[in-house]
Amino acid sequence: MKWGNALTFRRRTGLLLALLGLAACALLSIMVGSRWLGVGTVLEALANPGGDEATDAIVWGLRVPRTGFGLAVGAALGMAGALMQGLTRNPLADPGLLGVSAGASLAVVLSTGLLGVTSLSGYIWFAFAGAAAASVVVFLLAARGVGGPTPTKLALAGAGVTAMAGSVTTSLLLADAATLDRYRFWSVGALSGQDPATLGQVLPFLLVGAVLAAAITPGMNLLALGEDTARGLGQRIGLIRVTGVVAITLLAGAGVAVCGPIAFVGLVVPHIARAICGADHRWVLALSAVLAPALLLAADVLGRLVAHPDELHVGIVVAALGAPFFIAFVRRSRVAEL
Repeated sequence: MKWGNALTFRRRTGLLLALLGLAACALLSIMVGSRWLGVGTVLEALANPGGDEATDAIVWGLRVPRTGFGLAVGAALGMAGALMQGLTRNPLADPGLLGVSAGASLAVVLSTGLLGVTSLSGYIWFAFAGAAAASVVVFLLAARGVGGPTPTKLALAGAGVTAMAGSVTTSLLLADAATLDRYRFWSVGALSGQDPATLGQVLPFLLVGAVLAAAITPGMNLLALGEDTARGLGQRIGLIRVTGVVAITLLAGAGVAVCGPIAFVGLVVPHIARAICGADHRWVLALSAVLAPALLLAADVLGRLVAHPDELHVGIVVAALGAPFFIAFVRRSRVAEL
């Protein structure tokens, strides 16, 4: 088998296995909880709702919406991470590098502390607006000077905005204990306790972000060969970067606004995707969109199993799993480079 055919086979096989794993994680997410449900019970409730009221209340009222949040938010964070690492050419980049998480956090604190917003459906839009505003500020700062928004300038501007927004957020929280109490549930990152209607409200933003991300992946492949080469092949580098920033803002902003700043998903998953399919951004984006929700749902299920009949929030579990995995990945990469 030729190398090109072998790589294509590996990519298709990897994507198929990832889809099967995602389906299994989604099924487990509906089965596992304070009351366990069998596979047959779940499939029957999904196929024929209205049979058993108690089972329908658990499946359709609680676990299907929770699984839906995991699927949507996981895919959004995975794609945003793949885009961020590709645009900045920084393997340690994640959506938070553009100030998305910091901007959303500051907006949530301002809305709860100054405006008295207490409901998730109320401050989610402030979080989304804060994420978008932070991304715009980062891009405008990076666009100043010679060369426009280069990867290095985007990373530096993002780090500066994140530090500034984080310091203001911390100051506001220390000054108001009531705001801290309302903020801490959102900030830990959770799929539970969400209003199902919220997913429908942010889904259009996620879909638009996904379309924009898919549209620029061919250009990102050429950009990886070098800016001069990409320009010589007719690529508009500035347009690719602007579109990428907009896509990251829509994807990560909506995901963070709904479920809080869940760490490591957008950082680790693109590395796993590249290990499977290589450096082609089209495949990296597709695999990240499948692997990330699988990771998020698996972590959510693990959080329910570890603390049964209570549960650990998914943000805590992902951080506990992601940190050692990423440390091992970095150490292995350094050995490979040497």
